[in-house]
Amino acid sequence: MSRLLQFCSAVLLSASASLAMADAASHAADAERFLKLAHADKLIVPVYAQVQQMFAQRFAQAPDGKQAVLESYQAKANAALDRSVGWDKLKPDMVKLYTSNFDEQELKQLIAFYESPLGQKVLQKMPTLTAQSAELTQSKLAGAVPEVNKLLAEMSDELGVAKQP
Repeated sequence: MSRLLQFCSAVLLSASASLAMADAASHAADAERFLKLAHADKLIVPVYAQVQQMFAQRFAQAPDGKQAVLESYQAKANAALDRSVGWDKLKPDMVKLYTSNFDEQELKQLIAFYESPLGQKVLQKMPTLTAQSAELTQSKLAGAVPEVNKLLAEMSDELGVAKQP
């Protein structure tokens, strides 16, 4: 009887471990599907563009006729970025990030939303909206900078701290 109980316990533990692994795999698959829909693999593109721009600006100071040198170094920079922040490097951590912040049902709801026409519109418009929001905030913030700087100066005076240049 004792052996039968041990066997049944082992089978139950094995079955529940298999279910947990299946649930984790399904959860991760949903996270991957969402990340694909959200074009998360393209999030790093601006970093590549910034590096390319840095090289091009530096190249502007170089002698004429050195385009091949610029292209060679830009390719090396892209390879360095790929090794550090390429999608194959980011994807596992992004999946963990999303599976730790959204349960499987929430990911399914996000997927359903982003597959809808409105979700597709959000994906299309979001980069522009984000950039415009940043510009709007920056322009409004400019009005507060003088007052904040004045407050910092007053606080420095009150605390007897030397002013920053």
